Amino acid sequence: MFRIDPLSRQPVYEQLIDQLERLVLTGLLPPETQLPSVRSLSLELKVNPNTIQKAYSELDTRGIIYSVPGIGCFVSPQAVALLQAHTRNKLAALRALAAELALGGLGKDELIACIDEIYQERRSSD
Repeated sequence: MFRIDPLSRQPVYEQLIDQLERLVLTGLLPPETQLPSVRSLSLELKVNPNTIQKAYSELDTRGIIYSVPGIGCFVSPQAVALLQAHTRNKLAALRALAAELALGGLGKDELIACIDEIYQERRSSD
């Protein structure tokens, strides 16, 4: 389910967060799905349990997961909506980047072609 790249510059807990969010958005982890325990995931990935706990705590703070004491962590019923809203908020950053690219001489057609390519790759992987 999860894969850690030990050579990545991205911290392990962030890799876990990104992967879990992607699994939720793609529907592979639907709402109310129980996540692996900190201990079992730590053993599976050969990662310190504190690292797993840090990722789970961050996701809990964001409302993506919730924990039930003594039972475990589960995907929140509103996880998809929260993640989609967060994604939509990135449009402001995209606008700023597009403005910077235009200022640097990148043509509109080139930018649109790049975006089309990304969406085609996504359709191919679905």
